[in-house]
Amino acid sequence: MAAAGEVAGASSGTRTKRLKIAVIHPDLGIGGAERLIVDAACQLAAHDHDVHVFTSHHDKKRCFEETLSGLFPVTVHGDFLPRHVFYRFHAVCAYLRCIFVALCVLLRWPFFDVILVDQVSVVIPLLKLMASSKIIFYCHFPDLLLAQHTTMLRRLYRKPIDMIEESTTGMADLILVNSKFTAATFARTFSGLHARGIEPGVLYPAVSVEQFHEPHAYKLNFLSINRFERKKNLDLAISAFALLRSAAWTLPGDALQEATLTVAGGYDKRLKENVEYLEELKRLALTEGVSGQVNFVTSCSTSERNELLSNCLCVLYTPKDEHFGIVPLEAMAAHKPVIACNSGGPVETVVNEVTGFLCDPSPAEFSKAMLKLVNDHDLAVRLGEQARDHVVQKFSTKTFGDLLNSYVLNIYHERME
Repeated sequence: MAAAGEVAGASSGTRTKRLKIAVIHPDLGIGGAERLIVDAACQLAAHDHDVHVFTSHHDKKRCFEETLSGLFPVTVHGDFLPRHVFYRFHAVCAYLRCIFVALCVLLRWPFFDVILVDQVSVVIPLLKLMASSKIIFYCHFPDLLLAQHTTMLRRLYRKPIDMIEESTTGMADLILVNSKFTAATFARTFSGLHARGIEPGVLYPAVSVEQFHEPHAYKLNFLSINRFERKKNLDLAISAFALLRSAAWTLPGDALQEATLTVAGGYDKRLKENVEYLEELKRLALTEGVSGQVNFVTSCSTSERNELLSNCLCVLYTPKDEHFGIVPLEAMAAHKPVIACNSGGPVETVVNEVTGFLCDPSPAEFSKAMLKLVNDHDLAVRLGEQARDHVVQKFSTKTFGDLLNSYVLNIYHERME
């Protein structure tokens, strides 16, 4: 007979214990990492676990709607701590903010069965003091590969941070990553952990396909969705669009005269790079002669994003060697083909010439793929429908939630043995 506090397992039909689960995330804004954490919290709650999210920042005007739904509480600790010191020392400040969150969890919240941490591994040794808890660390990508090591001073600054990242990551009871590409990068980067036989599990991010049931059209509008950061390579979308318009003479009539490009995504005026890069992109559009056809949309809501997706011809996904990328999944769930770089995570999510096109990261190659869709409306529709089927089968939130729940239950039962 099941003990008190147990509930029916969501996917297996067996009886599973309802767990108390903490989720710790640095900044609960709008982005791919945040989307994953929100999905994780929602799915764990849907599996009838008691979920509590902790963060150092949660702006109710700039967040995913699910964090306001009441499905799980969100508690903020340490938002008064600085994010940077004169636009420097971002990593150290992020560490301090997350350490403060972890200390508050330790001191004010007495017990959790499982704690899910992502992005900042430095808090794991502190959380291990809560001896009864199992720690899962979700590694979106090794931070030391994202940071700049361009000067001797920066290398000296980053050296202890990089060493701390590897050693503390290895202290987690379970490590998860977002793609096979990241798993291979993890093994190369953290060679010491690899030598000890520490191998991460793969848990692909997911997309809620149900939100994209509204009518959709294939208008002559190209869409790019990403944070306004230089590593997202948004220049490529603008340059490719400009090159495409220069090919208008190859098409009958004025087929491309009404074409537009919308560059949308996460924008935080607190971040210097966001502010600077948006201005750089506007200048590029002016230089390329397409400023009148390129629209910039900053920090659009989920409903605004879905409307943009429902009306575009396709989505341009421009980051090179992106460790995963949630935008291609959202685009394909919205019945739209994706044109992406042939590297990193998109190689595992976009099927070339079936759900879109994988291209070399050059304006010429992107514009060729764009021109195929402009010339053949039926091709865009066919690829879009195939893209939708692909996401439903392999990247739904249910698939994600069931696998995450199994990881959580397995690590919990290891504790009990």
